[in-house]
Amino acid sequence: MTKNANYSKILHGDIAKTLKDMTIPMIFGMITLMMFNLVDTFFISMLGTEPLAAISFTFPVTFTVISLAIGLGIGTSAVIAKALGSADIEEARFDAFVALVLSAILVIALSAIGFLLIDFLFSLLGAHENVMPYIHEYMEVWFLGSVFLITPMIGNSVLRANGDTKTPSIVMGGAGIINAVLDPILIFGFGPIEAMGVRGAAVASVLSWTVAVVIILHLLIRKKKLVSLCRQDRSVIVAVKKILKIGVPAAGANMLTPVAMAVMTAVIAGFGPAAVAAYGVGSRIESIASLVILALSMTLPPFVSQNFGAKQYDRVLGAYTTSIKFVLGWQLLIYVLLVVCSGLISHTFATEAEVQRVIVLFITTLPLSYGLQGVIILTNSSFNALHKPMNALMLSVVRLFVFYVPFAFIGSHFGGLHGLFIGAAIGNLFTAAIAFGWFNKTLASIQSADLKECNS
Repeated sequence: MTKNANYSKILHGDIAKTLKDMTIPMIFGMITLMMFNLVDTFFISMLGTEPLAAISFTFPVTFTVISLAIGLGIGTSAVIAKALGSADIEEARFDAFVALVLSAILVIALSAIGFLLIDFLFSLLGAHENVMPYIHEYMEVWFLGSVFLITPMIGNSVLRANGDTKTPSIVMGGAGIINAVLDPILIFGFGPIEAMGVRGAAVASVLSWTVAVVIILHLLIRKKKLVSLCRQDRSVIVAVKKILKIGVPAAGANMLTPVAMAVMTAVIAGFGPAAVAAYGVGSRIESIASLVILALSMTLPPFVSQNFGAKQYDRVLGAYTTSIKFVLGWQLLIYVLLVVCSGLISHTFATEAEVQRVIVLFITTLPLSYGLQGVIILTNSSFNALHKPMNALMLSVVRLFVFYVPFAFIGSHFGGLHGLFIGAAIGNLFTAAIAFGWFNKTLASIQSADLKECNS
């Protein structure tokens, strides 16, 4: 397999332009997927309160499986991109094959356990008997089809590791469109197709994932030839260890976020239902306002890993600092826009005056630190790209449980709800400063060790 254009640009092209070209397609793909996920929720809400509540209960369980896939995807991307940067194309192709098989085995095993323990798991989460039948309808299908969700996620990581971010965006968006079209047909019935209710939503998702699997495997195996079964002197065990070394800590770090958010929600609940409702709106605003950061966190790691493998440390540092400067400026602009539109946003998402007031309070305070939060997210993904997964995991722990949540709690004690938001923002400031210094020190240490090895 010859070096493709994306591979050459990552190692030799203009840093800012290459990152921009890789990130823009990811933004559009994520927007498309987000829109169709909202459509999915909308159709289920039309079935009534209990079906919608049942779907809400499924989030922690499905997120656990998805977190595993995200972690494996991060490990896959880092391992393959480093091999490409080292000009070992065959190792990259073999690692891709191992990653696809490994992820399928792990997800099938985890989903099988989940399938057998549906009643136990959701009883622990507090699901009442009246919603349990809807949970069974959805989760039985979801667990059985979960491998079809995971395979495209890992396949997309392989493509991104090779510098291709456009194809994963098209696949993501295409799967979202198929899911949105099938949802009303399978949920409510159409012509000879009988209404399936909540089960129909799960079937629609599995069918859209299946289409994505066929497309991804065709691209990886037949068209782009990025996967190889050829072992030669390569060890499956070694490949598995490399992927899990990064993937397991990355999955763990990903699972910390909902835990921290649950603690934050519990603290905010002390200020009443209006505060909780406003915080829920704020969380959705955060996901949209941070869209560029999330897209960049997917495109920066392949760039870092490939140049790390090629020992081009100046390009690694250049990409990191360029990304940091961009997100700080970009998120400042987003903050100004949010403040200007705060009144409109509060009236759009709430009718009660108190909820509107808290939404405005949230918008004028916490989003000011989203650029700093971007520094943390990009540093975390860059640590994984440098094959330093424990650094990334520790950074997540420090951010959420040393600064963000504790500072928010202390702020709420002294300044009420306004103090809580200020405390969380200050927590982001301290963590960002630590993250930036830690990454630069780590990269310098890697470069120094490499120089000593060359001179010895």
